[in-house]
Amino acid sequence: MKPKHRRLLVVLFTVTVMGLAALGILSSFRQQLIFFYTPTDLYQTMADGSFTRERVIRVGGLVKEGSIYRTTAGKTGFIITDGTHELHASYMGLVPALFKEGQGVVAQGQLKDTGSFDAASILAKHDENYMPKEVVDALKKSDRWQDGESTP
Repeated sequence: MKPKHRRLLVVLFTVTVMGLAALGILSSFRQQLIFFYTPTDLYQTMADGSFTRERVIRVGGLVKEGSIYRTTAGKTGFIITDGTHELHASYMGLVPALFKEGQGVVAQGQLKDTGSFDAASILAKHDENYMPKEVVDALKKSDRWQDGESTP
């Protein structure tokens, strides 16, 4: 085999191995992605049929006024709303001290077969001037954003 052909084979082998490695890395990233949805986005995605319930997702919006309840088993139930749609959610454990009605919240977990959301973690706003950008955008889209409110 000529040296020219040997170099060509080495280059082709190297490019193939690097391409497979890149494909493996991208596949791993895809499995680790956590998508953010508002209740309206979630209902639209479910209606399209492109949603898989096994995925871990984040759902953000406002905690609906009068919707927080606690069970004797320590589970906290609440409704996440973006002004257009609502999503019933539950969380087992202690909620953040800033978690309350009418405030922004982002919950991470999975959607159950019943259509409710089972949160594994809850992220509440950290001060009175902060709300996640996605939640602000969703509130503006549903005309629930008030001009006096601060942006992230």
